[in-house]
Amino acid sequence: MRELLAMFVTIFVAELGDKTQLTTLLFASERRMPPLLVFAAAAAALVTGTALAVLVGTAGARYVQGLPLKFVAGLGFVAIGIWTLFEYFQGTTA
Repeated sequence: MRELLAMFVTIFVAELGDKTQLTTLLFASERRMPPLLVFAAAAAALVTGTALAVLVGTAGARYVQGLPLKFVAGLGFVAIGIWTLFEYFQGTTA
């Protein structure tokens, strides 16, 4: 149960304010579709994406067991952050 809670909190915090959530917010604000339909479509998309991630992760686990995946993922997030900051400062000086 503790692992499930840790996984939930980690994913919940990671999803806050991401592009998917902002896109869902924009769809809901257009009022062309009922909010329940926007919720259902967004939830189905997230469940499908998560299912694919679990399938690929499970299938690929035997090939990447010796790799430091958390370290590699952390470096990837740091690189994206640096790139984002670089793009921001490059745009403000122009």
